[in-house]
Amino acid sequence: MKKTIMLVCSAGMSTSLLVSKMQKAAAARNMDAEIFATASADADDALERTNPDVLMLGPQVRYMLPTFEAKVHIPVKVIDMRDYGLMNGEKVLDEALNAMKVEG
Repeated sequence: MKKTIMLVCSAGMSTSLLVSKMQKAAAARNMDAEIFATASADADDALERTNPDVLMLGPQVRYMLPTFEAKVHIPVKVIDMRDYGLMNGEKVLDEALNAMKVEG
């Protein structure tokens, strides 16, 4: 079953590299996943268009956690700052899967 993982950061730029590393990690596991990033300003539109299974917030927008938790009915997690800084696609993918309670 396909999983959709949405990452939100302040501009959507830095997270695009993390998305590609997460996609590689998912592919290595033969996992059917759609992983994409969006700027925080476009997050509401992206949520309506895609219906993700989990929402991952970049550390720079962690302050938005209560806002998203109040408006979506999916898991919302802040990406670990170290994993984000190291662009550790494996670890962030694991975080997303754990949030969804899915084995990857």
